[in-house]
Amino acid sequence: MQEEDEAIERGIDQDPDTFDPRDGFEHLKPVKLNLRGRPVGSGQKTQLTVRLDNDIISSFKATGSGWQTRLNDALKDWLKHHRPSELS
Repeated sequence: MQEEDEAIERGIDQDPDTFDPRDGFEHLKPVKLNLRGRPVGSGQKTQLTVRLDNDIISSFKATGSGWQTRLNDALKDWLKHHRPSELS
């Protein structure tokens, strides 16, 4: 049985059409992909629920992707011109 297996292996090795799919991949390294879930944030924001007028939300959404960031930036800009003591 062993002699027969060795003869088969020799025949395979000599066949020019033999292809080992593992050949040529020694240089490859495994890649870890993390494609699930949301992108990692800055850790400097707090998620909350807030009620705003529909026209405000519609206007910001109409500006396309990134509208929440632009809304955040608009609020930051507003705070630059208004002191927290003026809010009470």
